[in-house]
Amino acid sequence: MQSQENTFSDQELSQAVALFYDGETAPQVTAKGSGISADEIIAVAREHKVPMCENPELIKLLSQIELGDHIPESLYLCIAQILAFAYDLQGKSPN
Repeated sequence: MQSQENTFSDQELSQAVALFYDGETAPQVTAKGSGISADEIIAVAREHKVPMCENPELIKLLSQIELGDHIPESLYLCIAQILAFAYDLQGKSPN
């Protein structure tokens, strides 16, 4: 059995992007980071039972958006599907 070291190249670091959605305007990027910052974002989300979605390609796109900016229209459908899934997991439905 081989052991694995916990060393990562820059491309292998964990990444996270947090979105805020009020149901009225487009979702907004509220936090983003990689490595330890990403781990902290994920820990806070877990602590508050925020649904999460693991999608590396989407994170690459979302991480290019400035903090406080709303997602671009080109990502509306993708994010809407994720939000609908998250609502369903929580037994909620959008207004």
